[in-house]
Amino acid sequence: MGYMDEYRKWLTELDEADPLYEELLEIGDDPADIEDRFYKDMSFGTAGLRGKIGVGTNRMNRLTVGRATQGIADLIAEEGEEACDKGVVIAHDPRHFSKEFSELAACIFAANGIRAYIFDDLRPTPQLAYVIRQLGTTSGINITASHNPKDYNGYKAYWSDGCQVGTDIADKMTEKIQAVDMFHGIKTAEYDLAVSDGLITVLPHEWDRKYLDEIESLSIHRGEELDLSIPIVYTPLNGAGHVPFTTMLADMGYTNWHEVKEQAMPDPDFTTVGYPNPEDTKAFALAEKLGRKVGAELLMATDPDSDRFAIEIAKPDGNYLPLNGNQTGYILVNYILEGRKSAGNLPSNGAMVKSIVTSSLSSIIAESYGVKMYESLTGFKNICGRIPFIEENDLQYLFGYEESVGYAASVNIRDKDGISAGMLVAEAAAYYKKQGKTLLDVLNEIYEKYGYFAEDEPNIILEGIEGAERIGRMMAETRAELPTEVAGLKVQKVIDYKDGYEDIPASNVLRFFLEDGSWFAVRPSGTEPKIKFYFYSKAESREAALDKNIKIREEVFNRIEEIK
Repeated sequence: MGYMDEYRKWLTELDEADPLYEELLEIGDDPADIEDRFYKDMSFGTAGLRGKIGVGTNRMNRLTVGRATQGIADLIAEEGEEACDKGVVIAHDPRHFSKEFSELAACIFAANGIRAYIFDDLRPTPQLAYVIRQLGTTSGINITASHNPKDYNGYKAYWSDGCQVGTDIADKMTEKIQAVDMFHGIKTAEYDLAVSDGLITVLPHEWDRKYLDEIESLSIHRGEELDLSIPIVYTPLNGAGHVPFTTMLADMGYTNWHEVKEQAMPDPDFTTVGYPNPEDTKAFALAEKLGRKVGAELLMATDPDSDRFAIEIAKPDGNYLPLNGNQTGYILVNYILEGRKSAGNLPSNGAMVKSIVTSSLSSIIAESYGVKMYESLTGFKNICGRIPFIEENDLQYLFGYEESVGYAASVNIRDKDGISAGMLVAEAAAYYKKQGKTLLDVLNEIYEKYGYFAEDEPNIILEGIEGAERIGRMMAETRAELPTEVAGLKVQKVIDYKDGYEDIPASNVLRFFLEDGSWFAVRPSGTEPKIKFYFYSKAESREAALDKNIKIREEVFNRIEEIK
């Protein structure tokens, strides 16, 4: 069926009073818009669903959400009565329709005889991951588009291990979802009736306390070892972090922390920030303003579902230095290992995990403490998916992270967690301040001790059908003609993960290692219309490494942009 046929089918199936029907009429004179909305179904992959809100098979709406939920319900039902009784935990972020979609999902599970646990309001994604394992549910769902702009929403699916679903489960879900008729094949129940019948349970607030207790148990230093008067600014960027993050700061005894009031409460339009991604330095504008007012040494931000976390640190001139995800990772890896060693509880069998596109410097730090750093594909379904392997080999998981400001410090929270990352970074800042050092001093010490690296993670955004096709050509033509030299440096080794590599599963990633220890990688994003690049250069000084990184980036971009 072509996209116009699909469009006409929706016109026939929807009631004329339906807001989605009205939206169909509004786009009737725009063939390009109709094509973009109907040329394909939203793909359900290992990241679940993510896309713009609106009418169409390629949009987030109650029909695409309902179809996905019915498919997952069918898979759980196939697992048997015990799987249905264990049920599903459902959470949501502050976005448009997030609460409505979460309640719709609960009603669909209930109608299929599957117990649904739902939060009374928005909660962080990592809290969902934690509760799945603690309740022992079969699955979990979060309605969130993470850090995407306001016109997006998404649907993250988890399995009983508390991780986002891996490829094997995602493939089974996809098969079931594709078999669902979104107009006539979705069962649903009435919400209040399902609650009274016990098929939908609204989770009590004690789960908020249990989640924070798990996070706070990760603390390494306490009391007199910390300067708890360190001035800190935090912003939840109008997302789910406000309550848990500020509660954590108060619990841990910080006396001089400040929250950006304009960004404290949920706002689905993200009016004060626009693009609510803490990786984007523009997201820190109000935090910087408040930071200068209160003399803050550390600025912290979480994204709308509070799984991503980023920081800026004070410079001697009173301005703030944004740290990329790798640099924050260096500080966390160093603090956890140094701190646990000084506290006498660094295990001899420790293990950490980083993604294949994350800097090698953290591996060098880990190895200096006798800790093994494993690699995985990007995404925390893969990073935390390494934990069973680590435990089966009698190793102790200590930390996992990737460059895109995601950090997983608890073995019991198997997803990236901005709240626990914030707890550890604040503690590190307070610990080093007690020693007369700033986090900038610590970062420079890391470079001096382990080597000077530069990090850059740019991307090229290419939206729509043509953009997706061009990204495909970029990857195909790069594979067909691999560079042998970049910026005057020989390419010593190329790893193509398309068929897998060693114990890393297949993925559309190319990684190039240069003769001097520098390297770079390229891959299409799995959740956004962009092709992503990762550049890591090594040199005799930070400045030289940064300069080398620029030269490598320029040459790679010149080549890739010639591919039309």
